[in-house]
Amino acid sequence: MVLLLFVDLDPRLTALGALGGFSVLRTGVPPRGPLPTLREAYAATSEDAREDVYEDPVTFRVRKITQSLRAPEARVAVSVAQQALAARLWSVALGAAALYGQVPDLAPELLHWDPDGSAPEDLWLAEVRPLPHTAVGRLVLDAHLAPLAAVLHSRYHVSPGLLWGNAGSALAGAARQLDRWALAHGRSDVGERARSLAAGLLADPRLAATLAPGTLRRRSCCLYYRLPGGGLCGDCCFDRPPRKKPAGP
Repeated sequence: MVLLLFVDLDPRLTALGALGGFSVLRTGVPPRGPLPTLREAYAATSEDAREDVYEDPVTFRVRKITQSLRAPEARVAVSVAQQALAARLWSVALGAAALYGQVPDLAPELLHWDPDGSAPEDLWLAEVRPLPHTAVGRLVLDAHLAPLAAVLHSRYHVSPGLLWGNAGSALAGAARQLDRWALAHGRSDVGERARSLAAGLLADPRLAATLAPGTLRRRSCCLYYRLPGGGLCGDCCFDRPPRKKPAGP
């Protein structure tokens, strides 16, 4: 039997920083001034699409990634952007739940996002409100990944299978990182809680078919191989990059 030792959430979520860059969650007011909330990002429609970071954060982020990675088409950049944000959200929520035994309320109206920032995604939490660790699925899947997938599918016609595959892969990756940290720091309780939570979350109907049981290998491709210099991810569904289709006449 493993004794789980939890601590209360502290106002600055300091302990999350030890888990790695993807688990860091800053609190308070960003030094560069107010940033758009993720609720505002999910609410923007295609008619709102402009290049201003405040008017339409999602479109701004996709354009930024398209340019910086020289993506051959928008949906490749969309996949990169969505998986990066999913990885940040899972890492924060799963890390807090496994380490503290609680999770901060990650409601989209409380989370500020800098779409013009560098990777990993820059997130700021306006207020720390403790919730039980069982709230992770509701906070991440329902409040964030579902509306984000709806926006990206509607605007860029990226398949739901790819987007939910990214979400499942990001969750498994966050759990692996926590497990490695737990082994390195003698915190078997943290690793056990992370694995248990991740297994329960992967049973959600939206994620259940995204990864192969046992191996956790993806059943869809994130399109990373299509970037210049890109290759296959460690959990890719392909054994080798697909051949590019020849250009038409």
